[in-house]
Amino acid sequence: MRKTKIALMALAALMLTQKANAQSVNPNDGTQSRDVVAPAPEKVTWDGYDLSWENGNDRRDSSVFHIPYFTPSILIDCNTTHSFNNPIDHTVVGSTALSRNDEMVISAINIGGDFSYGDARGRIMTQFGTRSQVVPRNDLSPYRGQYDLADAYRYLDEAYAGYHFKNIFYGGMNIDCGLFMSYIGLNSYYQQENWEYQASYTSDNTPWFFNGIRIQMFVSKSLKIEPWIINGWQSYGMFNALPGLGCNVTWRPSEKLKLLTNDYWGTDAAGLIGRHRFHSDNSFLYRYYNRPGKKTGVSRMAFSITGDVGFEKGDGVNGFNNSSPITNPAQYFVSWMVYNKIWFLKNKLGLYCGGGWMTNPGRYLVLEPTGDASGFPNPYNPTQNGGTIGTHPFTENPGQSFTGWDCSLGFSWTPNQSIEFKAEWVHREASVGYFAGPGGVTSPSGYTYTPLTRGWAPDLERSENRVIFAALFRL
Repeated sequence: MRKTKIALMALAALMLTQKANAQSVNPNDGTQSRDVVAPAPEKVTWDGYDLSWENGNDRRDSSVFHIPYFTPSILIDCNTTHSFNNPIDHTVVGSTALSRNDEMVISAINIGGDFSYGDARGRIMTQFGTRSQVVPRNDLSPYRGQYDLADAYRYLDEAYAGYHFKNIFYGGMNIDCGLFMSYIGLNSYYQQENWEYQASYTSDNTPWFFNGIRIQMFVSKSLKIEPWIINGWQSYGMFNALPGLGCNVTWRPSEKLKLLTNDYWGTDAAGLIGRHRFHSDNSFLYRYYNRPGKKTGVSRMAFSITGDVGFEKGDGVNGFNNSSPITNPAQYFVSWMVYNKIWFLKNKLGLYCGGGWMTNPGRYLVLEPTGDASGFPNPYNPTQNGGTIGTHPFTENPGQSFTGWDCSLGFSWTPNQSIEFKAEWVHREASVGYFAGPGGVTSPSGYTYTPLTRGWAPDLERSENRVIFAALFRL
C-alpha cells in the first residue's frame, strides 16, 4: 500500500512538472511581452532560435521558474547619472530612462508575470519607481474628462487578458485586450532587454505603451503579423472620436537576422479632429559574428539600424509640404539610429556604441522638458508653491522646428543572465534650448517650494554630456 502511494505521488509530481513546462512562456519568442503561451508539442514561431543577442529582446535563455499556470517575472532597474551641465535641481529632462542627476535612483521595479490556463492567458506587470512618474507625464489624454487615468494606470506597465487559438496558422494566434508594450523605436521598455541605457531620440520620442486590442498571428516559423486597435499614440485615453490603428510585422528568416516594421495611423491632437497622424518605424538587426563556445576574445558581434518617418496633416499643418509656412506649415518626423555591440568572454562582457538624429517640425513628438504642453494648463496652481509645471511650457506650435542628434559609448558586464552592470557616456545636441542647464528647470533655488521670481525661466541648454551607471536585475 505504501509503495502504491509513493508511486502515485511520483506520478502526480511528474504530471505537475509537465503541466508547468507546458504552460510556461516561451522565453525566446523574441518580443518584449512574451508572445506565445503554447504546449511544448506545438509549433512555435522562431522556435529553437537563440535571440538573446537582439537589441530590445529578452537576454535570458530560460526562466528559473517552473510553476503551473504562472510564470513570474521580477525586474529591478537602478541608476545614477551625472550631467556636466550641473543643474541646480538635479532634474534630467528629455529622457524617459533617467530622472535625477547625482543621486542613486530606483528607476523601475517591475513585478508580475504570465498567467495561463488551457488557452486562456493574461499578463500583469507592475511598475514602481521614477518611471511611473516620468512616462505617464508625456501622455496628455487624461486631461479629457474625469477620473485621473494617469494615476489609475500609473503603477501598471502591462496588464492584459487574452486567448490563444492554437489551431490557426503555423504557431497559433493571440487576441489580447488591455495595456501592452509598444514595438515602435526598436528598444524595449525594460532596460534589461536593451544594449544601451539612454536611448537615442528615435526610441525615446516614440511610444512605450499602447492601450487597446492586439491580434498576434504567428503565420510561419519566421513571420509574425500583429494588428492593433488602440486608444491612441502612447495614450491611456482617446483624444478624439477615432481609435488609433497600427500593425507590427516581424520577420526572422534566420537566427542571425531580424527585420520589423511598424505602421500607425490616428488622430492624436486634442480637439483637432481633422488632423491625422501617420508614422512608419523600421528596423534591421544582424548578428555578423557568433562563436558561442569561445572562452576568450570576441564571442559575437551585431548591429541594429532603425529609421522612422511620419507626419501630421490637417487642421493647420500640412505634412511634408511647407509651401505655406505661416498659415499651413509642414509638420513631420524623420529620424534614424544605429548601434553596434561586441561581446567578449562568452558574452559576459560587452562594448557598444551608437547614436542617431531626428528632426520634428511642430515638435509633436518631442518630450516635454519643462512640464505640460501649451494649451494644457495643470489643474493645480503652480505659482502658490513654486515649480514650473504649466508655467513655462515647451511650446509645440505649428512651424516650430526641433532637430537633435546624439551619440553614446558604453560597457556592460553580465556575470550571469539575471544581473547586468552598465557604464555609459552620452552626448546630446539640440537646435534649441532643451537640456537642463546650471540653473535647472524648477525654481531659482532648485526646490519646488521656492516662489518663482519675476523674470525667472528654466535654464535650457542646447547640448549635454553625461555619464550613467546602471545595475539591472531580472529573474
